[in-house]
Amino acid sequence: MKLGLISLGCPKNLVDSEVMLGLAKQAGHELTQDAAQADILVVNTCAFIDKAKQESIDAILEMAQHKKDGACRQLIVTGCMAERYREELKKEIPEIDVVLGTGEVPEIVNAIGVGRPEGRSQPETFGATFFKTKPTVRNAEPLLPTYLYDADTPRFLATPRHYAYIKVAEGCDYKCAFCIIPKLRGKYRSRPADSIVREARALAARGVKELLLISQDTTFYGIDLGQRGALARLLRSLNAIDGLEWIRLLYLYPTTIDDETLAAIAECEKVCKYIDLPLQHASNAVLKRMKRPGTRQTYDALLTRIRECVAGVALRTTFIVGFPGEADADVEELCGFVGDHAFDHVGVFTYSHEEGTSAFGFDDDVPAREKTARRNRVMSLQKRLVTTRQRARIGERTRVIVDGPSGDHDLVLRARLATQAPDIDASVFLTECDPSTLAPGDLAKVELVGARGYDFIARPVL
Repeated sequence: MKLGLISLGCPKNLVDSEVMLGLAKQAGHELTQDAAQADILVVNTCAFIDKAKQESIDAILEMAQHKKDGACRQLIVTGCMAERYREELKKEIPEIDVVLGTGEVPEIVNAIGVGRPEGRSQPETFGATFFKTKPTVRNAEPLLPTYLYDADTPRFLATPRHYAYIKVAEGCDYKCAFCIIPKLRGKYRSRPADSIVREARALAARGVKELLLISQDTTFYGIDLGQRGALARLLRSLNAIDGLEWIRLLYLYPTTIDDETLAAIAECEKVCKYIDLPLQHASNAVLKRMKRPGTRQTYDALLTRIRECVAGVALRTTFIVGFPGEADADVEELCGFVGDHAFDHVGVFTYSHEEGTSAFGFDDDVPAREKTARRNRVMSLQKRLVTTRQRARIGERTRVIVDGPSGDHDLVLRARLATQAPDIDASVFLTECDPSTLAPGDLAKVELVGARGYDFIARPVL
């Protein structure tokens, strides 16, 4: 049968989607990108914040329409929303045939073909019984997901062939007040290093040039197994793999980034000098209510230490504004923090009041309009700071990786610096070049000749 899949949310969810596609393909099913032609449609959902939940619902309803006017015979919903709202989904959207939570990724093949026979009002059940409440209960609490893929698990890459994500661990042990992820993904569990290295070698053999290491907290890697320094050792092993050009770390954590990891980033030539460190805020009062293990003072010291250890490092962070109890003075402190540290990339989210989190017990007392205004305030500051720094870099010669045509003009290519991650950061637009001489995944030396917004404009240097 033909299977189509929509993957929503973060790269961690995308890896789950790639595993499901790989398993389905291995089982003999045909994959298609045309939803109208698919016999089976899968929506791998996100449920982190309100906006993500709405996007997931919209996608499910759109795919459900194909059961009425397309070839679709089965609709499967997976991922974080399926884990969080299993019963509500099956009740409110009767077109859904199967719901699989985050720990049921490998069940996708068994689920295909299971649905609602003609004339029945409820879905068919079998084996592990899909459309169920959580399977086993201890002390009135459902068991958390435990699934973790390995190097032998088939994957069908949904990214361009020159870069790929590797999930080094799954789950999270932190109790951040705003976050539901630990309840959806389970406890932190690291993959064995040899499994990651084997997968990386296989990806490099397939033409992958850039490897992006991801988890809920990538710098916690190995600590759950009592293996201090495991991430640094892993980076050095990956650095020795032939064919890889760039290795990038995403989702680091301020209390688990150690000197060994910083030394490995600084010393390994393939590891991008790029630190993605979601800090969430800079006001001590807000950080305490968020249950974040840090203060403005410890963050100041950490960022200074990172820059001392890793020359030329690019820093990316994200913040949440509008958290319950946040005052204008807290936002002012956050702006001061952004101004002090000259982050290369900043993302700002408005707080989403999520049931199941400890923050849900607070009053959501910052109006939506004010949340948006605070976000705009921080982002306007960041844009001014970036504009000044970009002007100072005009004329610099550096190296980029080519992602492909820009989409705006046939003679313009989109590329990235080592300090820019795919999808989340800005780009470099290559002009004055022959696109036929540069393919996706090629590395090219360029000169930065201009800037537009957050993006650079460059020309190749022969």
